[in-house]
Amino acid sequence: MTAPPSAPRAPSDPPHPLAPLFWTTLALGLLIAWDTTAFDLALARVFGNGGGFPLRDDWFFASVMHEGARRAAWVLMVLLAASVWWPVGWLRRLSTAERAQMAASALIALGVVTAFKQASATSCPWDLAEFGGMARYVSHWSRGIFDGGSGHCFPAGHASAGFAFLGGYFALRHRHPGPARWWLAASIAAGLILGAAQQVRGAHFMSHTLWTGWLCWTAGWACDLAAGLLCHRHAPSDSVLPSEGASHVRP
Repeated sequence: MTAPPSAPRAPSDPPHPLAPLFWTTLALGLLIAWDTTAFDLALARVFGNGGGFPLRDDWFFASVMHEGARRAAWVLMVLLAASVWWPVGWLRRLSTAERAQMAASALIALGVVTAFKQASATSCPWDLAEFGGMARYVSHWSRGIFDGGSGHCFPAGHASAGFAFLGGYFALRHRHPGPARWWLAASIAAGLILGAAQQVRGAHFMSHTLWTGWLCWTAGWACDLAAGLLCHRHAPSDSVLPSEGASHVRP
């Protein structure tokens, strides 16, 4: 006789609880190492010169990759929030808690990036005197030292339109590891592409984009830890829509 579909998973199936800690720490170390180099300015000089950044107002980068992508990200955000109560398509396979975590983690990630930007005195590459502006280059970690520009450019806000959805990986990985990996890859790709588009325009350094990715990943992980604590304190109150056999308890 074949095993019933409700047979429990093998112990190796659940994600390792320390895996996010390893990747978060490794990424942090690499980011700190990047900040000790001159790669930011070297990459900025590829696209800019003393007269500024020629592609700053280019139609594709300014209208499509900046304005269009930002609107698309907000549409996805609204759809995720609405799906908590009115799921459609494959979202019906998720529990209400999972859908809520996906929406909440994205909003929290955006809030974290926005808070860092508001507190930052770092100006954008196109503000630097080397590229036709008035500011001087100052590391974004040089607290209390102003570069003479408008500031509020670190980390990269536009890249968060892709990276903010990294939290969906944590919401999916416990019961849907395959879709979780696809969601993770898509979120990373979107964040890097949007960050690169802003790099070309002179709106951000590469480190701004990379730090945005790290902050959004960490925010998503923190939301997952909080969701795990809530799951242990409160029994699940819903099931997957529609019901598909026996339910699975989140590890």
